[in-house]
Amino acid sequence: MCVDVKYGIWNVAQPEMSAVNALVGSGYSPLTAMILSARGIAGPREAAAYLDCNAPLLDPFLMTDMDKAAGRVGLAISRGEKIAVFGDYDVDGITATCLLTDFLRRRGADVVSYIPGRLEEGYGLNPIAIRQLAGEGVKLIITVDCGITAVEEAELCRNLGMELVITDHHECKETLPRAVAVVDPHRPDGGYPHMNLSGVGVAFKLAAALCGSQEEVLADYADMVCLGTVADVMLLQGENRVFVDRGLQSLRHTHRPGITALMREAGCSPDNVSASSIGFMLAPRINAAGRMGQIDLAVELFLTDDPDRAALLARSLCDLNRQRQSVESEIYSQAVAMLPAGQPPEAIVLADETWHQGVVGIVASRIAEEFCCPTFLICLDGEHGKASSRSFGGFNLFTSLNTLAPLLESYGGHELAAGFTISRSRIPDFRREICRLAADFYAGSVPRTSLDIDCAIQPELLTLKGIESLNALEPCGSGCPKPVLMMKNLTIERVSLVGGGRHTRLRLRAGRTGLNAIYFSATPESASIQPGDLVDVAFNPQINEFRGERTVQMNVLDIRPSCAAPCSPEMADYHAMTAGSLTPAMAAALLPDRKMLAMVWRYLAAVPGPIRETPMCLCRKIVRWSGAPMRLGQLLICLDIFRDVQLLQVRRLHKDLTIHLTPGSRKADLNRSQTMQKLLQMKEG
Repeated sequence: MCVDVKYGIWNVAQPEMSAVNALVGSGYSPLTAMILSARGIAGPREAAAYLDCNAPLLDPFLMTDMDKAAGRVGLAISRGEKIAVFGDYDVDGITATCLLTDFLRRRGADVVSYIPGRLEEGYGLNPIAIRQLAGEGVKLIITVDCGITAVEEAELCRNLGMELVITDHHECKETLPRAVAVVDPHRPDGGYPHMNLSGVGVAFKLAAALCGSQEEVLADYADMVCLGTVADVMLLQGENRVFVDRGLQSLRHTHRPGITALMREAGCSPDNVSASSIGFMLAPRINAAGRMGQIDLAVELFLTDDPDRAALLARSLCDLNRQRQSVESEIYSQAVAMLPAGQPPEAIVLADETWHQGVVGIVASRIAEEFCCPTFLICLDGEHGKASSRSFGGFNLFTSLNTLAPLLESYGGHELAAGFTISRSRIPDFRREICRLAADFYAGSVPRTSLDIDCAIQPELLTLKGIESLNALEPCGSGCPKPVLMMKNLTIERVSLVGGGRHTRLRLRAGRTGLNAIYFSATPESASIQPGDLVDVAFNPQINEFRGERTVQMNVLDIRPSCAAPCSPEMADYHAMTAGSLTPAMAAALLPDRKMLAMVWRYLAAVPGPIRETPMCLCRKIVRWSGAPMRLGQLLICLDIFRDVQLLQVRRLHKDLTIHLTPGSRKADLNRSQTMQKLLQMKEG
C-alpha cells in the first residue's frame, strides 16, 4: 500500500473530559460535547456564547464616519441627486451592490448600480468608470466592498464635481482616500468591535443607519447578507453568525424570484440550504457572471421581480458556470502539459496568450494544491501579461512579489492569493527568482500541509442520532468549521468507483462495526488504497439519504496508514542541521543507532520497485511494519546516510519522495557517510 496522504500532519485535538461531562450535563450530545471541548470550550456558558445566533446587533454609528455617510446619502435622496452604487464582481460585492441599490430605490432615490468589468477594468474604482458616471450626471458615488485604497480615484471624483462615500471591509493602507466618509471596520481610528464584517455586512450597516431599524433591514435583506458573508469566507462569529443564521432562514422562504430560481436551477433544496450549499452550489454560479464577463446577469437576478425573467437569468448563470468549468478544464490541461519534464520546479510560472483572465485564478489554485507549490499563471496580451497566483504551504505571495517588485509593473493581493502585471520579457527572470525564493523557503520543510481534526472517536459514537445532534454547531463555516473526526485502525473491506469513475466508495470495518465512506475526487489508484489495508481515516460525518433511507456516511478528507508505535512529524532538529544551527543535544537526538538504520533499510529493501511516498506516509508505514517508534527527522537522516554511501538515490517531487535502491549495492560502510560524520562531530561539540 502506498497511500497518497493529502496532509503531511494531522493535528488531532484532545477533548477535556471534565468539560465534556459538563457539556453533556447541560444537554449537549456526547459527540457534540467532545467537539466543543476539543475546540477549547470549557463549559455550557462558553458554548452558548460560541454558538449564539441571537446576539444583539451593534449600533451602526459605532463605525467611524457612519454618521457622515448616512447624512450625505440622506441629503442626496432629499435633493433628488443621482447616486451610483459602485461594487465588486464577486458574490460579496454583487450582493452589497444589489442590497444598497434596492434599499435606496425603495426610498425614492435616483440610483444606478455599477460593477466594473473584470476583464476590461479590473478591480475597484477606476478612471473609466468615474468619467462615465460623471457623464451620466451622477453626483454621489457610494462604494461597497471596495474603495479603501482609491486615493487617486477619490481626487478624480473631486475634480469632476462628484462626492464620494466609501464603504469597504478590506485592510486600510497608511493613507485614506479624501472622501465625504470612509466607512471601514478596519480603520485604525475606528472603535467598531466587530472587524470581520463582509462588504455586504458594511452595506447593511449603512442601510440600517439610514433606516433607523436594523431589524427592519435584516428582515428584508438577510438572504443577501448571508450569501455575501458566506461566499467571502468571513468568520462566523458575533454579528456574522446572526447574519448567516437569519439569512439561511430567509433563503428557505425567500421572496426574491431570482434567488428562488437560482436554487431551483442549481438543485439546492430550500429546505436543506446551508452555508456549505451556498459555498459549493450557489456562490460559484453567481461568481461565474463576473469571471465570464457578464456581471449584469447576476445583478439583474437579485433585483428582478419577474419570476419568468428570474428563471431565464438563473439558467443563464448555470450555463455560464458550465462554460467556466469547461474553460477551467482546458486551461488546466494546457498548463499541466507545459510543466517541465522530470522534477517539477519549486514554483510554477506559466504563460499563454489564449487563457481567460477570469478563470486562471481557479486553475492556479488547483495546480498549487496538486503539485504542492506556489503557482503563477500569466495571461499574455502583446508585450505584457496579467497574472493570478495562489500560494501553498505558507509561502507568502505578497512578500515575495514585494521582493521582486523591480521585475513587475504593478502587483497587489495578500499572503495566499495575489496578482500582478509584468512585461513579457521579464517573465524568465521572474520565474528564476521566484523559484529561488520558494526553494529557500521550502528547504527541508516537509511536510508542508496540515489537517486540523477535532478529535478521534470510537465507531459507536457515529450514529444517526449522534450526527443529527451536530446541528447544534450550525451554521458552520470559517471560525466554526464543520466537524472533522478521525477513526484509527480501520480495515478497508471494499472499494468501488462511483460518479463516472471520479469518486471512490469505501466499506470500512472496525471490529464488528461496518462503516460506509465516500472519498470525493479520488480513485483507488490515485489514493493507492486496496482491500485489506489498515488505515486511519479523517472525515466529516454526514447522513446520506437515498431512496428514502437515511444512513451514516463518512465524507473522507484524508487516509493514512495506521501504526501502533509513536510516529512523530517533528523535524526541528533536521531543519537545524540543514540550516547549520544544530546543537550537540540536537545532534545526539537526531543521530540514528544501528538498529534504526537496519530497520529502515530492511523495509526499503523489502518493497519491490521504486518507492514514491510522502515522507510522513513512509515514516508511518515503517513504524507500523517494525513496531518501533521513529520521528520524521530521523527517517530523513537515515535516507541521507544511505544516499551518501550510494545505497540509494532520493529525489523530492514536491510532496513526494522517490527512492531508487542502487542495484547490487546491499552493503556499505555507513561511517563513510558525510551526514553520519557531521552528526558524530556535532554530538561531541
